[in-house]
Amino acid sequence: MNEYKTILLKPDQNGVKEAGDLLRHGELVAIPTETVYGLAASALDSDAVRRIFEAKGRPQDNPLIVHIADIGQLDSLVMDVPDVAKKLAQTYWPGPLTMVMKRSTVVPDVVSAGLFTVAVRMPSHPIARSIIRAAGVPLAAPSANRSGSPSPTTAAHVMLDMGGKIPAVVDGGECSVGVESTVVDLSGETPRLLRPGGITPEMLRCVTHELMMDPAVTARLEEGVVAASPGMKYKHYSPKARVILVKGTPEAFSEFVNSQKGEGIAAMCFDGEESALNVPYVTYGSRQNADEQAHRVFDALRRLDDIDAKIVYCSCPDPKGMGLAVYNRLLRAAGFEVIMLD
Repeated sequence: MNEYKTILLKPDQNGVKEAGDLLRHGELVAIPTETVYGLAASALDSDAVRRIFEAKGRPQDNPLIVHIADIGQLDSLVMDVPDVAKKLAQTYWPGPLTMVMKRSTVVPDVVSAGLFTVAVRMPSHPIARSIIRAAGVPLAAPSANRSGSPSPTTAAHVMLDMGGKIPAVVDGGECSVGVESTVVDLSGETPRLLRPGGITPEMLRCVTHELMMDPAVTARLEEGVVAASPGMKYKHYSPKARVILVKGTPEAFSEFVNSQKGEGIAAMCFDGEESALNVPYVTYGSRQNADEQAHRVFDALRRLDDIDAKIVYCSCPDPKGMGLAVYNRLLRAAGFEVIMLD
């Protein structure tokens, strides 16, 4: 793999043009979106897409999401657009919603990991859409981090993981949502939630009425089952430390954590609940505010490495609404290791 002197581009007209030029010539560029930073390449260039997997150290059986700037780009990527997809797009695009549909022959196998489907979304971040337009092609873009590590929500996070591996990062500031997009599979008869995100199940049902939830949203992907979406693999989003998710009241959580012995014990808890702890900690938002938790969860997971944590006990969010997306990410960060205190 080539070594680069990675440059930080401003999110202005010149930065957008330079990013578009790089992408159009088969290079990789990290771009901001409202969810997390994406590691982008032309979705129609198989060689460029393969370099995404190489830069991330990502297994090639994990499909990528194709990002578009305008609804007109969708028709060439899919065999047909179901009515429910049109309604969802009208309601939630641009935004943190990815729809899985039957792909056209234009989409290379490497983008969809050989599946008959393709995942597509239109980001709401104006810089992301400007870069797609400047590139002149749809962009395949997983999160711009080392495979398995917490997703990046700032350009600084991207530089830590991708510095020297890609030509450029466009600094669009902090991501507003903070977790990856909701993924819903529309290739079958009934819409199926593959990954929760900023568009909650309740919001989806307002349009789809029916909605199945894939078992992998809250459980391990079964042995031999092919991942139909990014984020369905066994373990993701992990810091160097071993993370253990703990379900219980604030009082039970602090009592349990304070009783643990050993080197490198730490906690990840909600704002205002750290005062009861006798160990190093990071916080990730209010217990009552799932949007705030989502906005801060990946940064908190990264900060665990800064405090040299070895074993981290993480207070469990309420898996409802946006909290389901936070719970889903923390389950995978913990490798599904959960302690029940109640």
